[in-house]
Amino acid sequence: MKTYSYKVRDKNGVESTGVVDAVDERQAAIILKSKGLYVTSLFEYDPVNLQSLFSQFSKPTSEDITNFTRQFSTMIGSGLPLAEALRILKNQSKPTMKSIIEKILTEVEGGTTLADAISGSEGGFSPVYIAMVRAGESAGVLDSVMSKLAESLEKQREFRSKTKGALIYPVIIMVAMVVIATIMMIFVVPKLTAMYKDFGAELPGPTRALMAVSQFVVDYWYVVFIILIGAWYGLLRWSKTEVGALVLEQFVFKIPIWGKLKKDIILTEFTRTVSVLLGAGIPILDALQIVAGTLGSIVFGMQIKQAGTFVEKGLGLSEAITRLEGFPPILSQMVAVGEETGKLDEILAKLSHYYESESEVKIKALTTAIEPLIMIIMGVGVGFLVIAVIMPIYNLTSQF
Repeated sequence: MKTYSYKVRDKNGVESTGVVDAVDERQAAIILKSKGLYVTSLFEYDPVNLQSLFSQFSKPTSEDITNFTRQFSTMIGSGLPLAEALRILKNQSKPTMKSIIEKILTEVEGGTTLADAISGSEGGFSPVYIAMVRAGESAGVLDSVMSKLAESLEKQREFRSKTKGALIYPVIIMVAMVVIATIMMIFVVPKLTAMYKDFGAELPGPTRALMAVSQFVVDYWYVVFIILIGAWYGLLRWSKTEVGALVLEQFVFKIPIWGKLKKDIILTEFTRTVSVLLGAGIPILDALQIVAGTLGSIVFGMQIKQAGTFVEKGLGLSEAITRLEGFPPILSQMVAVGEETGKLDEILAKLSHYYESESEVKIKALTTAIEPLIMIIMGVGVGFLVIAVIMPIYNLTSQF
């Protein structure tokens, strides 16, 4: 997208100047002519603007996209023209979202469909989002589709905030434990061990081990730092490979409580997304192909693609799911009911509520299980530290 400076005359011969965003000079001229203006001068212009620079290095958050979708849905549902709704949203949005809406508006004014404009905006819109907008435009029900999409995004945001909120306390405790242990090893333990050396007392095994670890951390802290950063970076790089991501995901699924929670979260997203896509009139095969790449799960993504292959060969979705591993029996049973009654989208919506409630139960169980585990780890750490510090003092007092 480029910025063009123009000079135009209206029907009354009044001249005016300004700037317009367009893919090329031809599109910029088309946009101006569509407004009834006669172009007298048009050239590329790229002013230095702090807002535009800021927007180039940042992307809209999921909350920004959710708010945009809800506001846009309300406006077009009220009968406001598409371009006018986008223009209003552009003027009242934050810089990151403003630049994205401006790109979409320019494309729409140039004759591009809304779905194609959103797809080319690089605003972080998911394939599900784009597919639903395209379906809504094709069927002439964009307002109702955008309303369903806004509801789905709001439910996703609420569910994710609940999940993150439940895990904040354990994360804070674990970070605090690491910080306290680091402070003890760097600042407290060396002073105690120096005092013991001055007395020349024979130190027990736990104390010598604690002194050795503390001395290594103090003398080679940069080595420890490099090793930790290198290990973390290596793990991230490996996890982005197909094999690494698959191995890590399979490992996560085997963790007690957390593995089942992860599966329920994926099933919640799967059932909700397919329900919304089917409700928008998207065929089941297209819905499965779209959702397979948006779950963030390689294991379930491959399974869903396999289900799509079965459906393409003539099987029902319920029978296709039955042939796959990892999907609970209740899912195929409920899908079968939806296929028989012709209300598959409604059944999947109810299933998403069910898995969401199951996820919330497992989140509470996870936090309940983590708290005593943290206490045990803290108890062992504090106990070892007390033994390592107190035993030399006891040995010294016994010598007198």
